[in-house]
Amino acid sequence: MTGNEIRAKFLDYFAGQGHRTVRSSSLAPANDPTLLFTNAGMNQFKEVFLGLEKRDYSRATSCQKCVRAGGKHNDLENVGYTRRHHTFFEMLGNFSFGDYFKKKAIAYAWELVTSPNWYGIPKDKLYVTIFREDDDAEKLWHTVAGISKDRIFRLDEADNFWQMGETGPCGPCSEIHYDLGPEAAEPGRKHEQFPSDGGGRFVEIWNLVFMQFDRTADGKMTPLPHPSIDTGMGLERIAAVLQGKLSNYDIDLVRPIIDRTGDLLNIEYGADAKKDVVLRINADHARATEFLIHDGILPANEGRGYVLRKIMRRAMRNARLAGETEPYLYKLTAFVAELMKPAYPELTESVERVARVVRDEENRYAATFQVAERFFHDEAKSAVDGVLPGAAAFKLYDTYGLALDEQDDMAREFGLSIDREGFTTEMEKQRARARASWRGADKAQIAEVYKDVPPAEFVRDTWEAPVEVSRLIASSKEPVSEVFEGQAEVVFPKTPFYAESGGQVGDTGVLLDAETREDVAIVEGVYRPKPGTTVHKIRVLRPIQVGQKLIGHVDRPLRGATMRNHTATHLLHAALRQVLGTHVKQAGSVVEPNRLRFDFTHYAAMTQDELLEVERLVNEQILANTAVHTDVMELEQALQTGAMALFGEKYGEQVRVVQIPGFSRELCGGTHVNRTGDIGLFKVIYEGSISAGVRRIEAVTGTGALERFQQTSASLQKAGQLLHATDTTVLEHVEKMLEQQKLLEKQLELIKNKVAQSQTEHLQGRSLNGATILAHRVDDMDRAQLRTLADSLRNKWRSAVIVLASVTDSDIAIVSAVSKDLTKKVQAGRLVGEVAKQVGGKGGGRPDMAEGAGKDAASLPKALESVYDTVAALL
Repeated sequence: MTGNEIRAKFLDYFAGQGHRTVRSSSLAPANDPTLLFTNAGMNQFKEVFLGLEKRDYSRATSCQKCVRAGGKHNDLENVGYTRRHHTFFEMLGNFSFGDYFKKKAIAYAWELVTSPNWYGIPKDKLYVTIFREDDDAEKLWHTVAGISKDRIFRLDEADNFWQMGETGPCGPCSEIHYDLGPEAAEPGRKHEQFPSDGGGRFVEIWNLVFMQFDRTADGKMTPLPHPSIDTGMGLERIAAVLQGKLSNYDIDLVRPIIDRTGDLLNIEYGADAKKDVVLRINADHARATEFLIHDGILPANEGRGYVLRKIMRRAMRNARLAGETEPYLYKLTAFVAELMKPAYPELTESVERVARVVRDEENRYAATFQVAERFFHDEAKSAVDGVLPGAAAFKLYDTYGLALDEQDDMAREFGLSIDREGFTTEMEKQRARARASWRGADKAQIAEVYKDVPPAEFVRDTWEAPVEVSRLIASSKEPVSEVFEGQAEVVFPKTPFYAESGGQVGDTGVLLDAETREDVAIVEGVYRPKPGTTVHKIRVLRPIQVGQKLIGHVDRPLRGATMRNHTATHLLHAALRQVLGTHVKQAGSVVEPNRLRFDFTHYAAMTQDELLEVERLVNEQILANTAVHTDVMELEQALQTGAMALFGEKYGEQVRVVQIPGFSRELCGGTHVNRTGDIGLFKVIYEGSISAGVRRIEAVTGTGALERFQQTSASLQKAGQLLHATDTTVLEHVEKMLEQQKLLEKQLELIKNKVAQSQTEHLQGRSLNGATILAHRVDDMDRAQLRTLADSLRNKWRSAVIVLASVTDSDIAIVSAVSKDLTKKVQAGRLVGEVAKQVGGKGGGRPDMAEGAGKDAASLPKALESVYDTVAALL
């Protein structure tokens, strides 16, 4: 079976058993700061298992894209050296949310794995492990699957007990293992029996988690009312078994990438063990790079982007060790997209964008390596007892991507060794920091008061609706039955107020007495502490009680302005894709009443013509006054219609599709205008970069666009009055003025240089060992003049050390120049730094020319006089 057939068989089997096939979620977990990357199939169902989210199905199956390369789950350093470690992999899984439990989970697993109609793995090649206290599992494997007890092994918590966090759902698990045969055993372990040699001869192919307990903070475990199932089968592992391969890297989903890497790097796989590692690392890392960037993660210096950069640089570093000095990885990611297209056709949409990101990162790495070499040389010069400090070695490794092997080679050139113990200490510190920053259970805990808040129904398309207080929460985050005044939060089963989500801000408004319509509370914001819930932040004006009936009145002008901006973001997105290309994807947005902000993937600044064309397209749609259609349908159906889903956004099974016919179709739960003409006018007010490969546009619509036009028009008229020009000739007048200013600036620069040159006739230095030394204050000169004067004096005296300072409005500018023959003894950078330090400033630069600054003019005479003693000592 091919890898694609194995994946399809798994999903087809469970679909036939009544499971909903759910597409893979993004590698950037939606709304879950506890995870660095999606690293298991259950991640997208986490809130379902916790009881925080309800779905319209109780059984699911999926093939989930996963990455394990940072935080708690980090396989990065092992990748390439073992048969089964990967950064990117696919996780097949089936899930039961309080539906079936152990008996069916075991029966399903055994049938799929062993039946000739499915995977057909010989039963005598399989072993099963269970948790040491799980008698039920042992009994079921024996009675349901027919496995003899001598092939069932009991293991401890470390191997066969699973927990989501320090508290919460947990339970025993059971694993199916396959015997690859003696040829797969680790050296010297051919005769060991299961469960020994688990990383060699015997490979785990499926883990069944029986989620049946709830662990409290004191460690007590109580049975869950609705036990659940979470299973995970690594696609690469099961493919290796079914394709008769000892290594995951030899399966048809990976080996072609290794071969393509070999072509690019001119290496034959299997000819050299060390270079085989390079090929495996690059094949794996190219997969991770392709999928991560496609899912909207970009190389950066922190968070997910930092780990992506480490993955990419590890691949590049190993390729360079094998002799590759030109960009190549971008070609490999394009190959991955083509290879994985049958399962992930969406990858083809982003091939150019991914390649651009990767190639830019390759060029950046080449430049960084040069900096790393300089850093190494500097550290090598100051090394004590012939040892490069561990901290320096780790910085070279972690910041610059310089492997220890490379550092060893460079160290030998200097006759140095590397403090490996210190390096290991720094590595452990970094791992501890990574674990702490993505720890899991602590960071995104939902406050206890919100855990049992039921979902609320959003009453759309109305500004006012009756509401009933179902819950009141005091400012202390405690539930209360009545609030008399001050800040509080309130929950309604139904509400006309939109809760902040999808980039759109929450509504504001008032709560009115149902009978008198007097103001009872001001609604200052609306948000979702957990999916599906709606909590209103209020300022209480009159007492409110649980059970009280009120009228919720939304601030209509603010909601209307927000709706205009939200629909405009959809038009903007579609227009950008038309003008710039289909690689453009939304990377974030903020929709407020007074403006919209739209972040999108694109690698170059937009030209004026491109911006004008985008504005024209959007306003053309507005003038057409097209009806905005909204349909509710299942997610799969919506995606099949071509509706765009957004990076990192989490969608339910039922979604809203907002469509401007013939122009835009997106999944969106926000509020929108009825017709495009309601937007009025659209105007871009800003376009710029926010990170590598991500641009930002800010724009205004409706009255905001009108106000912008009026302000701009008034400014233009005022400028015309000052220049004695009309609106149409202002630009011409300004251009002429700028030309005149440039001419005057050139003339002024010539005069300044002449003044500086003239000073050389009056300044006299002190002679010392055949050199001329001058430390002098020359006021009313800028830095450029000081540099010109210092350079002239140095040329005049040939062998010289010069320090000049000028005081202007209490700021001190300092310049130092040293002739080439003296720079080995006197360095301008150090000299100017010492002078600047004495006047409360800093300085530095090259050995022959440097600059500094300071504030303490009173100390300047003494600082300049000290130059003579300093230089005398050095010479």
